[in-house]
Order: sequence, then C-alpha cells, then structure tokens
Amino acid sequence: MTNGTNQPIIVLPEGFQRNMGRNAQRTNILAARVIADTVRTTLGPKGMDKMLVDSLGDVVVTNDGVTILEEMEIEHPAAKMMVEIAKTQEEEVGDGTTTSVVIAGELLKKAEDLLDQNIHSSVISKGYRMASEKAIEILNKIGKIIDVNDTDILEKIAITAMTGKNAEMSKDKLSKILVTAIKQVTEKDGDGYTLDLDNIKVEKKTGGGIDDSELINGLLIDKEGVHSDMPKKVEKAKILLLDTALEVKEPETDAKINITSPTQLQEFVEQEEKMLKEMVEKVKKSGANVVFCQKGIDDIAQYHLSKAGILAIRRVKKSDMEKLAKAISGKVLNNLEEITTTDLGFAGLIEQQKIAGDEMTFVRRCKNPKAVTILVRGGTNHVIDEVERAVKDALGDLASVVKDKRVVAGGGAPEMEVSKELIKYSQTLQGREQLAVKAFAEALEVIPRTLAENAGFDPIDTLVQLKAEHEKNNLWAGVDVFMNKSVDMWEKGVIEPLKVKTQAVQSASEVSIMILRIDDVIAASKTSMPPMPPQGMGGMGGMM
Repeated sequence: MTNGTNQPIIVLPEGFQRNMGRNAQRTNILAARVIADTVRTTLGPKGMDKMLVDSLGDVVVTNDGVTILEEMEIEHPAAKMMVEIAKTQEEEVGDGTTTSVVIAGELLKKAEDLLDQNIHSSVISKGYRMASEKAIEILNKIGKIIDVNDTDILEKIAITAMTGKNAEMSKDKLSKILVTAIKQVTEKDGDGYTLDLDNIKVEKKTGGGIDDSELINGLLIDKEGVHSDMPKKVEKAKILLLDTALEVKEPETDAKINITSPTQLQEFVEQEEKMLKEMVEKVKKSGANVVFCQKGIDDIAQYHLSKAGILAIRRVKKSDMEKLAKAISGKVLNNLEEITTTDLGFAGLIEQQKIAGDEMTFVRRCKNPKAVTILVRGGTNHVIDEVERAVKDALGDLASVVKDKRVVAGGGAPEMEVSKELIKYSQTLQGREQLAVKAFAEALEVIPRTLAENAGFDPIDTLVQLKAEHEKNNLWAGVDVFMNKSVDMWEKGVIEPLKVKTQAVQSASEVSIMILRIDDVIAASKTSMPPMPPQGMGGMGGMM
C-alpha cells in the first residue's frame, strides 16, 4: 500500500497470506464441502463406516458424524466451522450430526451456483435467512405431538436412531432397555417432564454379544470391596454414602510429634486404632451393612469393617456417588456424627462380579431409582464403542422427545415436504432473494437423495417418486432404503424428534451464511493456509 508520495505503508507483517474476494469465497466453500462429502456416505440405514487411524495407530471404526469429524485433523478454518455444527447438534440433541453437516455442504454448493450468476453473497445470505425461518415454521407446523408415555412410539424412535449402526442387530432389545431407562429417570414437572441424561450411566465391557447388554435398576460401580474377607453379596442392603475418609485426619498445619520412648509410641498407635474403631462403631450403630466412601479407608478400619460383615468400597467417583444417592434414595454424608437411619439408602441386592477380567460391584433392585446403568456388551472394543455411540444417540433422541413431545417421520419425508413448501413460498417473493430461497429448498433434497445413493438406488428416480407423492399431499412419504420405493414412513415406524430437524436446519443455515459473508482471509505468517485446489472437487484432500 502507498500514500500520496508513493512511499509504502506496511500494515501487515512480512510473510502473511491473504485471500480476497471471490477467490476467498470459493476456497472456503470448497473446504466446507469437503467436510460434508466426507460424512455424506455415512447417512442413513445403508450408510457406510469410516476407519480413522491416528498418529499413534489407534483405530476408530464408526459412522457417527461428530466422532468422524472430531477424530480428523482438520486445518482449514472454514472446515473447522463445519465441525462446530456437528458439535452443536450433538450437544443440543445428541443425534442428527451428519444431517446438519450434509445440509450445510449442499447449501454452500447451491450458493456457489448463485455466486457464479453474479448474485451478491449478501442477497444470498438474506434469502437463506428468510428460508431458514420459513423452514422451521413449516417443520413446527407438520410436527406431531405424541404421548410421551406411549412406549411403542418411544421404542420406534430409539430403533430409528440405532438403525444403520452396529447396534442394529439387537435394536429391538436395546430399544426396550433405553425406553425403560428414560422412563425411570424422567420426573413430572407441572404439565411437562424433566430428565437429566447424566442420570443414565452407560458402562461398556467386552465379552459376550450385544444381546447380553442389560439395564441395571441401580448402579454399576467399577470398584470392589477393600478387604478380601468382606462379603461378596449383600441382600437387603442398607447403604451408607460417605464423603469423608475413614482415616485419622492429619493436622491442617505443619506439626511434629516427639516420641521419646517405646511406651509413647505404643500409646500413639493404640490411640489411633481406638479412633478408627470408634468410626467403625458409628457405622455399625447406623445399621448400615454396605459403605460407599468417596475417599480413603484406613487398613485398620478395613479390618474392623470386614469383621463386622460390612462391605466397604472406597475412592468412588463423585459423579457415581451422586448417581448412587439418586438410585438408592440416600444422602451423601460428610460427618460421621450426623448419621441417622433415614440417611441410609436401600438396594435389594449388592453383588460383586468379574466382567472382562475386572471386579465390579452391581447395585441392583433399587425401589424407585432415579439413576440407572446400561451395561453395553460386545465382542470387541470397536464393537462396543460403536454400540455405545448408537445408544447415546438414541438416548438423546428420546430425551428430546420427552421434553418437546413433538416428532416427525424420517426417511427424508420432512425435508421433501419443507422443500415443496419453500418453493411455493419463493414464488411469493420479489427480487433476487427468490432465487436464494429456491436454492435453499433444493438443497434440502440432498437428504433423500443421499439416502437413495447410499442404498445403491438411482437418486433421480427416487426424487421424482417422492416429489409426486408429496404433490399428492402424502406428508410422510419418504425413502424406503430396503424396498427401493416411496412409502409412508410414519406407518413404517421410522420416527425422529422434531428437534433434530429444526436444529439441523438452523445450524446449517447459520454456518452457511457465515461462510458466505467472508470475502477476505488474512493468515499470519506462522499459519499454514492450505492451498486451493486447481478446480472442481478433486485434490481437496490437502485441505484437511
């Protein structure tokens, strides 16, 4: 840059990189589309898996969108924005991450076509914003309110979430487990319901098959009794939860004890043992026959507890202690002087079992547990990891439905209906925004088209059939990836939470607008900006 005297004025440091105007937009759009294309083949029941190998050689096999994107080492800033969509979708709903990323990629692809027609990015952004608001309005209109106590509907939602993943082979059993777990931790709150998914602990252990997975009406603690003589099984357990150590406390300030004779040493040891005995006596006096301690238990206290026939488990995680309190209806105490029988929790059975070589403690048969455990089993670590992801996706869907009570059918049906209505809406608009709204509508067709492609069907034939059905007002007509035809997805039992769709549309449109509004990328000299590929989509692997 120069002033009137033709002297250069240095604004940016030496070695910086700058990408401006249409070139910057094209680079950002292509980078974002690479991310969308990466996860696109995983969408739907017939989606494929990805094998991700990190620099240490650790392998992850999954078709979960957010997991794939988190495991990839992505450098391009626009591509990182696409990853953020998936993370937001995961945090808000727990499912639909691939859908949101694929829609965003298609929105940017359509936007590029408009940019090539010399339509300004601000006009496209305005049209996309209008289309997004209208799309969410349409989705809210077609969403069906359900009875959250309808077990059949909830099981169909769970099955839909797990179809196409490793958990699919046992989806009927798992769906029953998940729905029971959700109902167990859900509480009435006025006219609605509240639930915290943290109260459902998902524990995974190799061994057996997926069918061996089970719901524990209580908690599974990855710990064992502190003394070998303690009972391995306790029926009608009265449980004491402690947040204080069964140890002699050390002074908080630096202190020294001078012992000058063996007698004094003996007295000191005896006094310490006496204090520990008194602690154990207080536990016995409470009537407890099982103790879960968040902190340590002294060896002498362990001996006296085992002598009294009390099962004690130490160093239990704080999160597990909180869940235990909800499962057994007990209280976590931090003072042995305050123990009363009303503070104790109850479980019908506590037993220790060895699973996959690890000793674990099962807290079972709780009366009305507000925290439960789902034990996921499978042949290998890769299998149980993927089943765990499927289970968490399904739990997220169920939690969303319990809170929102509104659902839609799947199989691309809501996207096709919204697309149809948006095209009608675009015809009522004046100006170039009409083209952007129409492009938004066409972009939503990427979901049914991708479902067809991943199933090996002709996407054009599939879309033609779907459009014809929706023109006949068959609201829930979607892609049956098993029969290669358009069917009523509601009757088929393919049901998804409305929140998955609204959040996906909202997140995808917001990130697309943000990327479109960038016309200047300035990178510091230390930042390595991936080069733009020569043309087309080929060679974009270098962007990641």
